[in-house]
Parts: sequence; structure tokens; C-alpha cells
Amino acid sequence: MTEKTSELADSFWVNFIDQSWLDRHQEEALDPQLPIVDPHHHLWAIPRPHYQTPQLLADLRAGHNIVATVYLETLAYYRESGPEHLRPVGETEYVTAAAEAVAAIPGAPAVAAGIIGQADMARGGAVQEVLEAHIEAGRGRFKGVRANLFHDAKVEFGYPGPPPGLSRQKTFREGFDRLAPLGLVCDVMAFHTNQHEIAELAAAFPNTTLIVNHLGAPIGRSPYAERPGEVFALWQKNMRLLAEQPNVMLKIGGLGGPFFGVLLPHHLRERTVPIGSEELAGLYRPWFAVAIDLFGPDRCMFESNFPADKYDCSYVVLWNAFKRLAEGFSPAEKTALFSATASRTYSL
Repeated sequence: MTEKTSELADSFWVNFIDQSWLDRHQEEALDPQLPIVDPHHHLWAIPRPHYQTPQLLADLRAGHNIVATVYLETLAYYRESGPEHLRPVGETEYVTAAAEAVAAIPGAPAVAAGIIGQADMARGGAVQEVLEAHIEAGRGRFKGVRANLFHDAKVEFGYPGPPPGLSRQKTFREGFDRLAPLGLVCDVMAFHTNQHEIAELAAAFPNTTLIVNHLGAPIGRSPYAERPGEVFALWQKNMRLLAEQPNVMLKIGGLGGPFFGVLLPHHLRERTVPIGSEELAGLYRPWFAVAIDLFGPDRCMFESNFPADKYDCSYVVLWNAFKRLAEGFSPAEKTALFSATASRTYSL
């Protein structure tokens, strides 16, 4: 990274979360007693905005009834020494310690009741050592890994992604085959343009649970920002392929923020007052309607993706938007969307 690029990156992160701006729009939590399992959040450290357990707890306690969370890997907190392939285990060690500290706080939600870490599946069968080390480090919290399989030659994502076709490689699949026997799941980060590859992977491993992140990550960045109809059509086609595989679950959320979110063209961050939950629910509704029709509540779970999605809305507003989307659903269906699907999927 050049000095100029580094300065731009630092500026981007410094201004990423603007709490004073977010505070300009306040809402009371809707249906505040509804139990929620937030199945997708991170803990960030420098150079990213400081978002550790105190900041997370402030959001979790802002009005909604968050009973548990699942932590998703963020390529951080790795061991600084020892074998290179085992260094990602440091993230599980770090998050486990943080979660156990929160567990000692009376009345606190079960933060990181599940942990999704990182392991190089392309190591083939040798990844077993890494997975077992994660399981030991997690002390009952480690639930699986995230496979970062996003690639699109047209998109500048900010850092190098995986090579195209990684999930089809023999060694990757040999490593992937080690998950189910250990009782582990796989979260998947892929763009809407390559979700068909994830459907192929799910079909090849019917006994492994795959959880597709961020509604299949429809891209809102250039050049796709100018072609929303094309994006939606291809996304819908690939969602149908995924839904045909019964071992695929879907996280509903993650459309905001500056990374790949399809809401970028709405310029939410440029507003004087942040978006409210009613309008945000309206922006999510076309994507949600397709997802829920294809997968059903028992295979869908709402996710916060915080603090990434804190870029343009507060935690209360986001979950209020999700609750508005779920209006009209039965109590059992709401339970599935807000807690039961996540609890079952991650064996919480």
C-alpha cells in the first residue's frame, strides 16, 4: 500500500461511524420484548473504527431484546507467532475471551454465543488441524468458518479477493469436506454474480450447512450502480438456484454500508438526517419478498452486520425495519426470522 493510499484508507475509517449524525434520528424499539438472536456482527479494531464489546453492548441494549449473538471473522486478532496456518486461531481465542468477560456481566446478552472463524480450506485435508484448534480455543463457542468466495473482475472492492473458481478446486473441496464431520457450518461471502458457484458447492456437500451472507450480496458499486434492473434479475436467478439446495440458509441484511451494498445509490450517508425504519424497510422489501418466497422463514434469519451497516443507520432503526418487514407473519414465523433459525443453524 502506498503512503497516499494509506492516508485515504485512514480517512475512510476515521469517518466511518458518525454517532452524532446517527443521533439526529431517534426511534423507540418496536415490539421490544421480541427475542432476537443477531447472527452476524463483528468486533473491529484500529485501523477500523474502534468497535469492541462496550460499543457492541451499547447497541445491543439500545431498546431491542437481543438475547444472543454470533460473531463473524474479520481477518483480525491473529496470533503473531507460530505456524502461519494456525494464526487465524488467535481470532477465536480473542473473541472467546471477550465473550466470557461479557458473560460475567449480570443480565448481559450472550455475546458471541457462536463464533465463525477463518481457515484456509485450500489446504485440503490438512485444514483439519486448524479446525480442531479453533474448536479447542472456542470452548464450545466455535461453530464454523467463513468462506470468502466473492470475486468480480468489474468491481474494485478495496483489497484482493479470492481467485475465481476457488470453490471448485480439488484441494478446497477436500478441506470443505472436513466441516460436517466436526459438526461445523460454513458462512459464505459471495457476490450476486457468483452465487451460482455456491449453489454448486452446496449440491456437492448436502450434509454441510451453508449460510449465505447479506442476502447474496447484490452489488451496488460501479458499474452495477447504473444497472439495478440487471442486478436484481441475476440476483433473483441465483437465489432460486441456492434455494433449491435444502442445506442453504440465508441471512437477511447487509445491504447498507459502503462496501458492496445495493443501497449505495440511495446516498443514505449524505442526508442531513439518517434514514428511518419505515423507509429502510421499503428499500429492503423487494429483496426480502423474493428471499422469503424462495427460502421461507425457517431458512432465513435477520442479521445486523454491525458495525459495517452502522455506516448509515442505527441499530434500533435497522431492527425496527426488519420488524416492519415481518408484519403480517405469524408468531411462529417471526420467531424463526428473529431467533429460531439462527439458534438452530448455529446450535446455540
